[in-house]
Amino acid sequence: MDFAHSPRAQDLRQRLDAFLQRYVLPYNAAWHRSVQEGVYPPPFLEDLKMLAREEGLWNLFLPTLRDDQPGTRLSNLDYAPLAESMGRLPWAAEVFNCSAPDTGNMELLHRFATPAQNTQWLMPLLGGEIRSAFAMSEPDVASSDPTNLQTTVRRDGDQLVLHGRKWFITGAAHPQCRLLIVMCRNDGEEGGSPHSHHSMVLVPLDTPGVQVLRNIAVVHHHAPEGHCEIVFKDVRLPADHLLGLWGEGFAMAQARLGPGRVHHCMRTIGQCELALELATERILERHAFGKYLSDFSNVQDWVAESRIEIDQARLLVLQVAWALDQGALEPAQLRSQVAAIKVVAARLQTRVVERAMQAFGAMGLSPDTPLAYFWTWGRAMHLMDGPDEVHLRTVARHELGLARGRMGATSAYFTTPEQLQALPRIR
Repeated sequence: MDFAHSPRAQDLRQRLDAFLQRYVLPYNAAWHRSVQEGVYPPPFLEDLKMLAREEGLWNLFLPTLRDDQPGTRLSNLDYAPLAESMGRLPWAAEVFNCSAPDTGNMELLHRFATPAQNTQWLMPLLGGEIRSAFAMSEPDVASSDPTNLQTTVRRDGDQLVLHGRKWFITGAAHPQCRLLIVMCRNDGEEGGSPHSHHSMVLVPLDTPGVQVLRNIAVVHHHAPEGHCEIVFKDVRLPADHLLGLWGEGFAMAQARLGPGRVHHCMRTIGQCELALELATERILERHAFGKYLSDFSNVQDWVAESRIEIDQARLLVLQVAWALDQGALEPAQLRSQVAAIKVVAARLQTRVVERAMQAFGAMGLSPDTPLAYFWTWGRAMHLMDGPDEVHLRTVARHELGLARGRMGATSAYFTTPEQLQALPRIR
């Protein structure tokens, strides 16, 4: 298992880093100013997107991208370092058409859409002409157990009828959002596996009965693309708006999870790297109590702990990316490892960023640095896409299953008084 980046990945990362430095970072202040003034997306974003596409830095995330589709086909392992670079500037991913939740939605459409659905939705998404959102979490149930979901879909002749409420739907406030992929419970179905009672439906955002109620702030951070609450009130759609097969919603969602988690975690690692860079420069120039902050042993511990934790997390995520590409793990083991990187990334971000904020003092709480936003996003990661406790349970169940299968195999490692008494005396 070799985690050295391939020559192709190294070349693309150098090109992407150079593009970020030359074209994207100079617009960072303008991006924030535009958002503050309510102009979103900023007018210069389309120019950056066009330039990125011309530079061959477009749709880099999709291993199954076809030759006739725009973008560069990369493995999960080759894309991982690019996601890390993009993560350093949270709005940068849209420049390269690699933003969540579009990436996961494009993967779903690529794998499960009909030719007509591909034409209507996938091709405009691949072209960066529209944006999309994935509607799963709900306010009235514990969505950490997805079998609780209450938004329903029923068949009515040649139509599908949706009714329910979703919230924290990322991307739904983006002015270019045109499509919601909605996870629904099949109305009236009982018995059998609880994971066979849900379906995914393609819902145009302008469909009658779809109402975006509000953009919910996350720890008082108001994202311009939105984390929205949406009501579906007797929404009627043609039956051909079903994505994939009836009752296959959970299986399709699982197919979406692995690569999406790798993307999220690598972006987190990019933000943690930047936080550490900011903190180390700060402590080298900040003077208190007759010494630079970098001379205090506890501050040096912060630096060392952060470096160790970032590198550990990166290796774990790269291992999962490699396993996804190779098909090297059985499903249960892959689920366990995908769950593990989600927990590791959330913990990493809150720890590393909090140390950096402490190094900056009051400035770390302000919007003058990206640290306060990074911390907000890290704290949200402990809950979004399933709380830490659910993912820990997945890992634990896998380990306990392995233990049941080998029960008793470790007994040879014990040395009890009874075993010693039974041994023949050595003469």
